[in-house]
Amino acid sequence: MSIFIYAGSMQFVAVDLLATGAGFLQVILMTLMVNIRHVFYGISMLGKFRNLGAKKPYMIFSLTDETFSLLCTAEPPKNVDRNWFFFFIALFNQLYWIVGSVVGGLLGSSFSFNTQGIDFAMTALFVVIFVNQWREAKSHVPALVGLVCSLVCLLLFGADNFILPALIGMVVLLSVFRGRLDRPEEGAAT
Repeated sequence: MSIFIYAGSMQFVAVDLLATGAGFLQVILMTLMVNIRHVFYGISMLGKFRNLGAKKPYMIFSLTDETFSLLCTAEPPKNVDRNWFFFFIALFNQLYWIVGSVVGGLLGSSFSFNTQGIDFAMTALFVVIFVNQWREAKSHVPALVGLVCSLVCLLLFGADNFILPALIGMVVLLSVFRGRLDRPEEGAAT
């Protein structure tokens, strides 16, 4: 599963779905809901993935939270091919995941520990990604659109139902105003 699915949270959900005999449509919808953030990762990586050639399908497949974070902030050393640098970040992240899954599967039942509060790690990861992108970005408009959409939807729909409407709002607003957002970067590059 770690080789072909490679979506951490979905792998855990998949175990429950398989155990309960969920239908194909249920699996597709659940996968979409659990991993919808990957669509936004992909959109923001379009520029970096533009010239990857044959590596591009694997880079799209391997775009996880951790890989996205590294690809946003890491710069290849001088004299290192940028495309291969990105490819090996993605490949090593997947290999670490596979090894971790195998070791966890083999040794996991031998250890027990209290996992209370571990869900904070995902929140911390997103905060770190946000702060790094905020510091590196020339324009903070996309981040502010995300914050405003999230806060408005949180107020309108509540904590249990705000994520999907917020993501839809972000996509719509960023798509509608993409031309205006891209212009300053193009002007700075010339």
